[in-house]
Amino acid sequence: MSVITTIEDLRVLAQKRVPRMFYDYADSGSWTESTYRANESDFERIKFRQRVAVNMENRSTRTTMVGQEVAMPLAIAPTGLTGMQHADGEILAARAAKKFGIPFTLSTMSICSIEDVASETGGHPFWFQLYLMRDREFVERLLDRARAANCSALVLTLDLQIIGQRHKDIINGLSAPPKMTIANILNLMTKPAWCLGMLGTRRRNFGNIFGHVKGIENLGSLSEWTQKQFDPRVSWADVAWIRKLWGGKLILKGIQDVEDARIAADSGADALIVSNHGGRQLDGAPSSISALPAIVEAVGRRMEVHMDGGIRSGQSVLKAWALGARGTYIGRSMLYGLGALGEEGVTKALQIIHRELDLTMAFCGHTDIDKADRTILLPGTY
Repeated sequence: MSVITTIEDLRVLAQKRVPRMFYDYADSGSWTESTYRANESDFERIKFRQRVAVNMENRSTRTTMVGQEVAMPLAIAPTGLTGMQHADGEILAARAAKKFGIPFTLSTMSICSIEDVASETGGHPFWFQLYLMRDREFVERLLDRARAANCSALVLTLDLQIIGQRHKDIINGLSAPPKMTIANILNLMTKPAWCLGMLGTRRRNFGNIFGHVKGIENLGSLSEWTQKQFDPRVSWADVAWIRKLWGGKLILKGIQDVEDARIAADSGADALIVSNHGGRQLDGAPSSISALPAIVEAVGRRMEVHMDGGIRSGQSVLKAWALGARGTYIGRSMLYGLGALGEEGVTKALQIIHRELDLTMAFCGHTDIDKADRTILLPGTY
C-alpha cells in the first residue's frame, strides 16, 4: 500500500475495498450532482493571505462547539449506513473521534444502534442525529434511548422530509444488507476483506429501528416501514416540540436560506448547520461554503453557525472558520477513511485534516484558532 497523505488517497483505497453500492451511496449526489461537486470546488476559489516573520510556536486548534471542548472545530457528521462501509463502522468511527477529541454524531439510519455505540465506547458522550418520523411515539422512544446513552447534543435534520432522487442508488438497488443479485455477488467477490468483516459481526441492519418497532419482523417489513416514515409535513412547530421534549443542546441541520436561519435562531436552538445534505437532496442548491457568509451575518450573533459539505482538507476547515463557522463536519472524508482502513483510516483522516489546519493557520500568521478571522483570506476571493 502506498503512503497516504491526503483524503483523496483514502477515497481511492475505499473505492477498491467497499462494495460498489455502498461506495456509490457515500460518494454521490442527486440528479446531475452539480451541488455535490460545487460543495468541494467552491472552496478552491477562496485564497489565503500568507504572512511571514511571525512567531509560529505553541500553536493551538482547540476551541468549543456548543460548549463542548474540541481538539479542532470539527465533528463527524451523521451518515446513514456507516456500518455498511465497514463492519461495525459507527463504533469504529466513534472510537476514533473519542481518541482524537472531537464529537461523533450517530445517524438515526445507522447500522450500529445507539446502545451499541454507547457500550463499545465506554459510555463516552456522543451526539445523536434525529429524523422526524411519522411515528411520533417511536421518535419519543428514540430520544429516551439517546438520553439514556448519555448523548450530549441532538442534531435535528430538517432537509429530508422527502428523499432526493439519487440515480446511482436506484441503479445499484441499494439495500442493507445487499440483495444477492448476480451483479452484487460478482462485485462482492472482489471485496473479500469486507465480506469477512460482515461475516464476523451481527450488525447488518438498521440497529436503531430493527427490534424497536412493532410489526417489523424481517428486512421486507423494515424496508417498507422506513420508506413510509419520512414525514413531508414537518414544520417549525415540530422543531419546538422536539426542543421541549429533548431539553438539552439542540443543533438544527440543513439550513441554506437566510430566512430559514432567522426562524432557526428564533426557535431557541443552540446552533444550526449550513448544509445541503452533501448535495444529496436539491440538486442546483448553492454550495454550503457559498451560503455560509450571509447566514453568519444574519444570525451569527444569536447562535452558533456550523457548516458541512465538501470538506476534504484542513484548509477547508480554516476557510469555513474564517467566514464565521464555529464548527464544521465531515461525512465523506470520514467514510473514505473507514472504508479504506477501518478505525485506523478514520484516525488517519482526522490526522490529515488537523495537520493541514494547523500548518495553514501558521502560514497565515496565527497560532490560536480562536483569534483567526476573515482577515486571513484574500479580499475578493470569497
